[in-house]
This record gives sequence, C-alpha cells and structure tokens, in this order.
Amino acid sequence: MPATADPTAEREDIRGRHEQTAQETLPDRLGLYIGGEWRESASGETFETRDPTTGDALAEIPAGTAEDIDRAVEAAWTAYDERWANAEPADRQRLLETMAACVEENAEEFARLEVLDNGKPITEARIDMDLVVDHFRYFAGAARINEGITMPGNGARHVETIREPYGVVGQIIPWNFPLLMAAWKLGPALSAGNAVVLKPAEETPLTILKLMNEIDDVLPDGVVNVVPGFGPEAGAPLSEHPDVRKLAFTGSTAVGREVMKSAADTVTDITLELGGKSPLIVYPDADLDRAVETTILAIFFNTGECCCAGSRLFVHSDIKEAFLDRLGTATEEIAIGDPLLESTDLGPKVTEEQVERTMSYIQEARDAGATFVTGGDQAGGDGALADGCFVEPTLITDLDHDNRAVQEEIFGPVQEVFEWSDYDEMIEQANDVEYGLAAGVLTNDVTKAYRTAKDLEAGNIWVNSYNDFPAGQPFGGYKQSGIGRETAFEAVKHYTQTKTVNFALE
Repeated sequence: MPATADPTAEREDIRGRHEQTAQETLPDRLGLYIGGEWRESASGETFETRDPTTGDALAEIPAGTAEDIDRAVEAAWTAYDERWANAEPADRQRLLETMAACVEENAEEFARLEVLDNGKPITEARIDMDLVVDHFRYFAGAARINEGITMPGNGARHVETIREPYGVVGQIIPWNFPLLMAAWKLGPALSAGNAVVLKPAEETPLTILKLMNEIDDVLPDGVVNVVPGFGPEAGAPLSEHPDVRKLAFTGSTAVGREVMKSAADTVTDITLELGGKSPLIVYPDADLDRAVETTILAIFFNTGECCCAGSRLFVHSDIKEAFLDRLGTATEEIAIGDPLLESTDLGPKVTEEQVERTMSYIQEARDAGATFVTGGDQAGGDGALADGCFVEPTLITDLDHDNRAVQEEIFGPVQEVFEWSDYDEMIEQANDVEYGLAAGVLTNDVTKAYRTAKDLEAGNIWVNSYNDFPAGQPFGGYKQSGIGRETAFEAVKHYTQTKTVNFALE
C-alpha cells in the first residue's frame, strides 16, 4: 500500500471498511449446528475470531467440547439411520446442487466474509467461491455414478460388489481455505450418502456457519453438523470417537500423525491431506515472463498459506541471473494492503502466531548467512497496516538445502531459490524433503516436462501452470504429505466401503 501523509487516517479508513463489511456479511446465527439446531456449547465457553487486517474481534463463537462432539455424532447417526441412509442418489444430488446454488447466489457476500476471517485478497476469495460452486456441482453429479461391478462367474454363481457409505464421518478442516476445504470434504461425503460431523478451524469458522444459516431450511436435520472449537477440546474427541467410521483431516503433518494414531485405536479409515514443501523447476527454454508470473502465483497466492505452495525454486544456471532479476522486480511490485480492495495482491497472514512462525524461519535463514533478494521483514511498521498480520513477500538465495527453513513448511510468503545445471542432482535435491504434495515444471519441451514429472516424488505436478484445482482432478500427496485423494471421483470411493454379494445359482 502506498505511503500516505496520515497513516492514522488510513488505518481508520481500513477499520471502517471492515466494520461495515462485517455488519453486512456476518451470519445471523453463530453457534454449534447440531441436529439442525443452533446451540451453545456444553461448557458455556466461547472464543473470538479476529480480523487479521485490523486485529479487531469479528464474532464470539461457542467453543465445542467432547460432550458436544458426542451430541453431534449421535445426531448424525439418527439422521443417517432414519433418513439419509435411504435417500435416493437424486436426493443427494439435489442437496449438493442446492448448496452450490446458495454459494453462487451469495458469492460476493461469502467472499467478503472470507476476507474478514482469513485475510486473503478479495480477488482470491472470489476464486475460492467459484471453486466451491464447481466442487459441489461436481459431486452432485457423482452421486449418480457411484457404482459397483459384476465379476465373471462359472455359471454356478453370480458375484457383484456394492459401494456403501460408512454412515457417520468426521471431518476437520484448516484455516487457509475455509469454505473451499469444507466443500472438498462435504461434497464427496454427502455424495456417497454419509452424514457428517465437521470441525472448522477455530481461526476461521464464519463462512461454513454462514452456509449452514443459508441452507438450514433445506438440509435434513443432522445430515451435516458443525462443531467449532479448538483441537484438544473438539478435534481430538472427534478423531478418537468410536462411533465415527471415517475421518478426513487437512492440516499439518504433525497433527496428521496424531489423527492417524487416534484412528488406529478405533481402526477407523482415514484421508489425510498434510504439509508440503514443493519444488518449482525452471528450465532454460522456459518463457521468462510467463515463468515469473507462474512463480509469483506458486508462492504468493493466498499469502503463501497454501500446502502445495512452490516454496523451493530451482532455476537453471543458464538463466538464473536474468530470471532472478525479473522475479525480484515482480516481487517488489506486489501490492500489500487491505484485502478488501481490488488493488491488493497480498493480504495479511491469518494470525499473529503465524506471523511469528514465518519470521522465525526467516531469522533461521538470516542466521545461516542467506542472501535476501527482497523482503525478509514484517510489513506495516507504523503505517496504515500497523494493526495487521503482514509479512513482506520474501525471496532467499545462498541457503543450504538441508537448512531447517528449507526442509520444513514455512506456510508463508517465503521462497528459497536454488541454481541447477545437472538434471540428476536437481531431481535428487527436489525430492530431498519428507513431503511430496506437489511440484511444478516450467519448460517448452514436452519430453523434458514428462520426464521430470515422472521423476518427481509428488502427487500433483503442474506443467507451465500452478495452483490450478478444477473439480475432477485428484489432489493428494506422496510420503508425509498424506493418504488418499480429494476433489475427484476417487474421493467418493474413499467415503464408501465395498460389499461383495455372492449368489449361488445352482
């Protein structure tokens, strides 16, 4: 944001814009949504969700507990046994189409609320809402094609399989794409015929609660239950619950391990979408302008708070100097500011805690003698953004690949740059992390692109693009980046069990 003569006045202008937006977009009812009813938590405890741009409180939300999770699971089973298990595929399709239409009709309102709760720029929040609609509609159609198979017999028997829902599933979603991650999970779960207990991130519960407000009249009671709260008090009881037949979690690898341990105790099926430290590889034949644009998207989209962010950049030695010069210039031109403004490219991080985490990794690199091409500090200072959680977009070179800042997920607008000339050495280094969620390849040579994609240990490879998530494209990771796939028909299968029926014909 350009400097002004009066930063205090500019801060007040931002605060006024955000307060007005909150008045216009906050849902009428805020609480635990269980069995089709809005409730307070069993403990009576609440928590605040805060605007990361201004630091102001947005709303006070009841904090769910193990007792509330029990109630939600019971309500979900009641809904499943009494209504949802017998719903026709067309019924499930209509519900998901209604959810899609609700978001589509109120997309701007949902997007503005997401900006307040998460801090992402309004232009990116609108993209999220388009994707929410796309995924709900995709899984609405998938409800009609969840089919079994018939196996060849010998004349004395007929064998067929049936795909059946688990019943009640638990879902825990993160704060970086609040409503989109909810759609990624609710879509296949409902399409397959399950009832759901969903825990949103405590930092960003508002848009999923708004969706429940909007669809309350058409959603069968108990089919979707939403329990906001903290991990130990609500997330852990959900992941440990003996009556939850399937768990889906998106978040850090560290927490994913704990979810996996809990699932082991009850032998519960799981889908995990976890951390990433994804490589972006630039070949010397790449179009430099397009490659710079794609690199900016890969690392600074959503303020770098993206599990598949291209946070390790590998640039061929033949073009490194020219490429880095253009990339540094483009990075310095990124507009940091109020995310409600169309002109803003980079908004705040979601919380002050996340700012501190990002800055600790930046300091780790600085202590190791790294070179900062641009950035490396918090943004705002005493200016108009002083009240927010802003970090400068940062490019780092001259850092050992085994440094902690390279090996671990920063989850912020920070990219480490490495030079390469030998293909085998580059591939070895690109794969030399515990993660394997995504990667990008920038080249005009399709043979090089395909070979590189085959050699990279990652579940998602983009060629000459990045952060493209059409419904129907499976998304998930290798190694410690997770188990299972989302956003495609494969996800519907993850929410079903196979039943084999063997008929004796003689």
